[in-house]
Amino acid sequence: MFKRKKKLRKEINEQLLNTLTKCKNDWLRQKRIIEGSIEPSEEVIYQLRLSEAKYLFLLKEIRYLNLSFNQKQ
Repeated sequence: MFKRKKKLRKEINEQLLNTLTKCKNDWLRQKRIIEGSIEPSEEVIYQLRLSEAKYLFLLKEIRYLNLSFNQKQ
């Protein structure tokens, strides 16, 4: 019973870390696009702020759960 919970928790933690990595890459990609733009639209700026908020939220959750990329192995 406890092994199943431990395995499930490990899978969820891996998914959380993978999602964090994807959100960070998306946020940085959008940031580079805006930095290269002469006059970015409001929609693009909104998407950048949304991506940043998602990344920061996941980062706080991972810190709260005391996870790190070293535990991923």
